[in-house]
Formats: sequence, structure tokens, C-alpha cells
Amino acid sequence: MQSSLSSHTFSDVRVLVIGDVMLDRYWFGDVERISPEAPVPVINVAYSEERPGGAANVAANIAALGAECTLLSVVGQDDAGNALSAVLDQPRITAVLHVDDQSQTTVKLRVISKNQQLLRADFETPPAHEVLRLCLGEFRQRLPDADVVLISDYGKGGLLHIKEMIEAAVAVDKPVIVDPKGSEYSRYANASIITPNLREFESVVGASADEAELNRKATALINELALGSLLITKSEHGMTLYFGDGSNINYGAAGRDVYDVSGAGDTVISACALSLAAGLSHQHMLQFANAAAGIVVGKLGTAVAAIDEVVSEFEVNQ
Repeated sequence: MQSSLSSHTFSDVRVLVIGDVMLDRYWFGDVERISPEAPVPVINVAYSEERPGGAANVAANIAALGAECTLLSVVGQDDAGNALSAVLDQPRITAVLHVDDQSQTTVKLRVISKNQQLLRADFETPPAHEVLRLCLGEFRQRLPDADVVLISDYGKGGLLHIKEMIEAAVAVDKPVIVDPKGSEYSRYANASIITPNLREFESVVGASADEAELNRKATALINELALGSLLITKSEHGMTLYFGDGSNINYGAAGRDVYDVSGAGDTVISACALSLAAGLSHQHMLQFANAAAGIVVGKLGTAVAAIDEVVSEFEVNQ
């Protein structure tokens, strides 16, 4: 993997991303006093930043890793939707954002002082069914040009037609990788890979006493849903790829300081999608995803791992 990975490894890969987009807003400032109105800190906001979040952050990660990405989603007819369109106006991203004037763009507002998050406020309403049907039609139209389909489910209501999307992709032999949300995993049936973290997985199948039980539950879910495989991320314990025959591949996390885990799952699924499309081995896929995620958790807030950073990471660790 180290010798074959370069800044051009994924330059010919085309990814179709569909899912819940959001705008990540950050207010940065200093806290020097407590409010006289309530026992809460008062922040003097010095500056703000706006970054792509959710499926939009997935698209940004794919572009940063050197591939071409088409992003399909829904935004509101509001300032946040305009801001999200602006931050997605970057090379290698084609953002097709259908506007729903009955809902508002999902926004996550984080208030930060001295690199510590003081507060997060969320603003969201689910999109209308009519707009989601337009997204399904757009998905079918753009599917033939994609090498891989990535579905980013944040549970915001933008994936009403996810079963039809997976069925359409499977029918034309396009690999599908899903970042799942919630407890209804049957909607992800027939996907090539789903990528829950350990907490998400155990919320669906129950806690496991040991690795053997975890492996049995992962194998059972793969066979029940006719999945190609199941990737469970385990924070500082790395990640494990499970298969329907009961085998698995484990890859330990690189030892490094964790600054912020926001969006690390977006980076992992982006790296896995590119690995699938490029025909990398399972072992190399895990190595690549682990390296990219390790870079992202060393940055503040929602962030991306650029392909040159990942290449440098491999060179340092050769």
C-alpha cells in the first residue's frame, strides 16, 4: 500500500453521494466572565467559520482525497442553504442541492473558547416528500456515471427512498457503502458495506460480552441483510471488517493525540468508498481509512484529510 498510494491514486474515481447535508457553524471567542443573569459563561465572539457537515463533509473528504464527487441532497430556502452551497463550491465537487421552501437547512452551531466546545445548538426540520422524490429521480439519472455509491444517513429525514436507491445501484452492479443511523438496519439490506461505530452497532443488536460474541452478532447481521461486509469502528481500538462466513480483519488505530472526533466517521466511509472503487484489498482499505481518520482527529472541528497528507503519513511510517 505504501508504495502504490499517490496523490493521483483516486483521480479517476467518481463517487455518487446522497444523504443528509448540514452546515457546521463555529463561533470562536474568549470567556472572561459569568453572566449575571444565570450561572453560564459569556463568550465574546471574535470570529466565525462555516464548514460542510454531514453528507456535505463526506463530499469534501472525497474531493480532498483526489476523487470526483457528485452530491445529491436537500436544503432549505434560507441563508444556511446558500452558505452551504458556497462552501461546497470547490474543485471535484458537483453539488446538486434541491431546495425545499417548506423546511430549513440543518445547522449545527458550536460555540468554542480556547479550543473547548461550550455549547452546540441544532436547527433542523425534515424535508418534504415531494422534494425527496426529485432526489430519487436525480439519483437514478446520475447512477450510471458513478463508480461507487455512498449513502450518508444522519437521520434527518433525507433518505426516505433509501431502499429503492440501494436496489437501483445493485441492479447495475454499483457497490454501495452506507454510514447508518438509528435502529432500523433492514433499510440497508444488500449494501456492499455498512460502517457503524461500536456504540451504534450494539444499540441495534445488543452489547457483547467479548470479541467472539461481537463476531457472531456481526456475522448474523451480515447474513440476515445480505450485506457484503460490515465495518465496525472502535475508536482508539481501531476498526474491524466482518464477513458473512465468520471471518474478520482487524486493524488497530494508530497511536496519536485525538483533538476532535467530529466528522471522523465521514472520513472513514469516504476512504472506504474510494478503496472499493479503486479495487484496493480489504487490508489496504482499512490501512487507508485508519490513516485518513487519524489525520482528521488531529484537527479542530469538522475537517478533511487531504490525499497528500495521507501519502505523507504512509511515507513517515514505512
